[in-house]
Amino acid sequence: MVVTDGLRGLALRSLRFAKALLGSLLAGGAATQAATLPEDKAEILYHSYDGGGVKANGPALLVRKSMAERVSLSAQYYVDAVSNASIDVVTTASPFKETRTAWDLGLDTVVRDTTLSLALSRSREPDYQADSMGLDAAHEVFGGMSTVSLGFSRGSDKVGVKDQQGWIDRATHWQYRVGLTQILSPRWLASVNLEAIADSGYLGSPYRAARVFGAAVPERNPRTRTGRAVKLRSIADTGALLPRSSLRAEYRHYWDTWDIRSHTTEFGFSKYLGQRFLLDATLRLYKQGRALFYSDNAESETLYVSRNRQLAAFSSTSYGARLSYDWPDLPTGYALKLSASWEIKRFSFSDFTDVRTGLPYRHNANVLQFSASGSF
Repeated sequence: MVVTDGLRGLALRSLRFAKALLGSLLAGGAATQAATLPEDKAEILYHSYDGGGVKANGPALLVRKSMAERVSLSAQYYVDAVSNASIDVVTTASPFKETRTAWDLGLDTVVRDTTLSLALSRSREPDYQADSMGLDAAHEVFGGMSTVSLGFSRGSDKVGVKDQQGWIDRATHWQYRVGLTQILSPRWLASVNLEAIADSGYLGSPYRAARVFGAAVPERNPRTRTGRAVKLRSIADTGALLPRSSLRAEYRHYWDTWDIRSHTTEFGFSKYLGQRFLLDATLRLYKQGRALFYSDNAESETLYVSRNRQLAAFSSTSYGARLSYDWPDLPTGYALKLSASWEIKRFSFSDFTDVRTGLPYRHNANVLQFSASGSF
């Protein structure tokens, strides 16, 4: 299975940043203090994905430790045991099983009001290898009321075919990002983030087939792709209206040189239940148009042609909930949190046909996660 996730470290850091902002709001305000290192912690997680003929599950382990109060080091190990019988596989090849492993290493340091972060990532599976490096800087201004961030990532992938010696091709990925987070009031903050993405090399799958006049042919994708994205986010404490709760709204627009345009809208709600339980609920809506060279069944020969359903026009809706519990009566300076989450994803394709039924393809997926996180 071909999986491109060289920027996994970036996504995890963004998730932790969002949680920190939310925690500040739920605590009743935002502190205006100098930049600080992330807290020391250890986390173990089990994840499970089941949908569209794909099953993936495995553990993840994260450890973060500060040194000399100036540097914070982190390491994460991630495993996916994948059983793949997706529609792409069952219509052109045989179902298969494989294991993917990934390592992420991070270093954070604070220089006055600036946090510098370096991230390295390596992912391995039988027919794909991905390595990436990312560097980010976040600078606080106006007494911590505003945070300006800059960063870039570079990924390098090797593409192979299972049970075949050597690599058939390579791919390179660049991402540049800039963002601004602004505290608008003690209970309300907003952010805007811009991204530029550039991919080159082999950007398809050696296993996937396109259809031309009903006949299966190898897909042919352009070897370059450039994209842009803008994301707006707002988080607010509900105050006396609903004590110890917060609301979140996000919107992301993406467009690229393959003529794909997508819109992602997400809403979130968080509330403490008593002193120990925190409930998070999310709703995510996604819609995208098809790539310029995508066709469910092309009626003419063209230089590029693909039947990759991820390049088709489709929409998805996701519902998610997470319940977290803070373990009581621990020694001062220690904390333990247990969490469980469940997300339901529904995908609906408008121009990708299930050749087994002749109908537009649809499928659902379930994502489960269980985690234990301790700070020290």
